[in-house]
Formats: sequence, structure tokens, C-alpha cells
Amino acid sequence: MISTLEKEITLRFLKARKKDGFLNVISIFSFIGISLGVAVLIIVMSVMNGFRTELIDKILGFNAHAVVKPYDKPLVSISDKNFGKSILSNDGEAVIFYKNNTKGVLLKGYLENNFNQLEISNNEKFFGSKNLNENTISIGRDLSNILGLDIGDEISIVSPSGVHTLIGSLPKQKTFIIVSIFETGLSEFDENIAYINLKDLEDFFDKKEHDRFKEFYFKDPKNIEYYKENLIKLFPDAFVYTWADMNSSLFSALKVERNVMFIILSLIILVAAFNIISGLTILVKNKTRDIAILKSIGVLNKSIVKIFFLVGVIIGTSATIFGIFLGVTFSLYIENFRQFLSSTFDISLFPEEIYFLSKMPSEIDPISILLISICSILITIIVSIFPAFKASKLDPIKSLQYE
Repeated sequence: MISTLEKEITLRFLKARKKDGFLNVISIFSFIGISLGVAVLIIVMSVMNGFRTELIDKILGFNAHAVVKPYDKPLVSISDKNFGKSILSNDGEAVIFYKNNTKGVLLKGYLENNFNQLEISNNEKFFGSKNLNENTISIGRDLSNILGLDIGDEISIVSPSGVHTLIGSLPKQKTFIIVSIFETGLSEFDENIAYINLKDLEDFFDKKEHDRFKEFYFKDPKNIEYYKENLIKLFPDAFVYTWADMNSSLFSALKVERNVMFIILSLIILVAAFNIISGLTILVKNKTRDIAILKSIGVLNKSIVKIFFLVGVIIGTSATIFGIFLGVTFSLYIENFRQFLSSTFDISLFPEEIYFLSKMPSEIDPISILLISICSILITIIVSIFPAFKASKLDPIKSLQYE
């Protein structure tokens, strides 16, 4: 417990005095350093969380949440509502020809009544018809720009599946009419994916109906491991993979980057916290006479330790709280700050054509804030211990002999 005397003396030592000018400067810089360190950590973590969430939302916007592919046996039907909706599909690689241009693509096939259920065909950047009839195709915005295509144009697609003729095997070729153009915001997808009718695809690649696989869409796709485990139990003789499996390397890299950034930026707090050692050491030096008097009137060493320990902890804790306020405020209004800086200095910060995001993402994570706060206060506690014990070991006789 902390006594009233210890509280009074701690508050007295925290008050600024003219003769303690240099000490006050160190205390102010310690406070500012810890506050900025905490604030920057919260801002960086919030932006990285926001970017990860935006990336997941974009990936889930055009990818199936889970896919079940048959090995030998056709897939059985299930009617479990916990798995959301399931759609039959298939795919194959082909080459698009238009005038003198060519481009390799991955063709994905869906039935007419399934294509218009996909999120990609229901977003605001989808143009054209949602009806994917036979001999029609839907292509990405980037692919249309590369080949100079528009809705209504006819393109030729060549399949690697050959047609046997008198002169040998020739690749299949078929003409499709572009009925729609989609845009996901990810160029890799918009350049390399196209949608056609499932029956056209099976005929084009000589695939059978029992080769079809199932795409599953869940209500909570972020909890994908739970669904994957259940799908493996339901389809033990099939290959099951999810959106997380397809993008595992990307999210692993993001996780490593996030952890590295946390460690690097934590050094800012550590450096600022070491100023507390300097400040408390100078405070002990300046208050040598006061400490000697306190000891001579019967104040125990443990009380002296508590007093100087509290001084350091109060500075660190108040700086942490102020840093949280700064960091959360900046994270909430980071897009406003970006727009202000862009308009004031006429520069493009976070350009949409590079990052494919209309605004700077930010997502505040209470767990991250709690972890940052605990680390900051813990560092402050550790660095306050040494000066506090040093103050308690002062000899009152030697300290007062020249007074």
C-alpha cells in the first residue's frame, strides 16, 4: 500500500521548479518520446490491420471461400445450412486471340443461374449482362484494356484439348461474345481470369459432369479453419482447399512484416523510457538533501523506493495514456489527414492506381492497443527500479554533513 506521506512527496517531486530546469526538459522529452512511440505503434498497427482486412475482403469478393475437388468419385450433395451456399464449377487454361493480340487466361465455368449469384457480378464495378449464356464470356477490366476489348466484341479462344483430324491433332478453337466486364481491384485477377458457361467449358476441355467441383461460400469466411475441418470430414475422398490456403504465402509475409514493425517501433518507446532513468538519476541528485532529511525523521528505505518508483511510473503511464489518445484519434481520422496533406502540399499519398484502395485503410484493434500499453508501462516500470533503489541507499549523514 502507498501511504499519504508517500503520495504527497511523490506529487511534490513531480511539480516543476525553476531550479530544476534541465530535469524538467528531460522529463518532458521522456513524456513526448513515450507518447509518440505508443501513438506511432498504434497508427502503424491500425493501418496494417486495415490493409489486411481490405485485402481479405477483396480476395473473398472474387474467390470461393472453400473448394472441394473430386479425385475419382463424383461429389455427393449435402444440404447443411451451416455451410452457406454451394455452387458447381470447373476451370481450365486457354489462350485468347483478338486481332494480332494473344493472352493466356484461366477460364472458370458456371451455370447460368449460378453466375449471377457471385459477389463479383453484383458489385458496382460490374458492367454488362449477368446472364452467362452459351458462347458468351465475362472478362476483367485489365484484360479488356490489354487486348482493346469492349462489350459486344467477339474473341477466339484456343483450348489445349485437341481435335483429331486426318492431318493429326489440332487445338480446339471457339468464338465467344463479350457480354460483361468486371473489376476486382487486383490486376493479377483482372488480367488472367475470365468466366464462361459451365457447359461450354466442359465441351471445350472435354470434361465430364462428374469432374465438376463445388465452391462453398460461408457466412463467416474468416473462420475458415473450422469450415475446412468439417468439409474434410464430409468429403474424405476429395481434395479440400480454402482461400487462406491459396494466399498463405501473402498473409504469412504480412504477418512477419507486422511483427517486425512492432519490434522496431517498440525501440522508440524503449529509448524514450531510458530518459526516465536519466531524469530520475538527476532527480535523486537534486533531492539528496530532501532524501537525507526524510531518512533522518524516520522514513523507511522502502518508502523512498516507492516515492521515486512512483515518479517514474506516473510519467510513463501518463505518457502511455496520452499516446493511446493520439494514436486512436489519428487512426480514426487518418483518411482526413491524408486528404489534407495531399491538398495542402499537392502530392499524392497512397495513390489508388498503385494500391487499388479508394481510401487509406485503418482498423483499430483493442487487443493490439492493450498489448502496446502493457509493453510501454512494463518498460517504464523496469527502468524506474534502478534509480529508486539508488535513492534508498543514500547515507543521510554524508548527505547532510556539508549542509
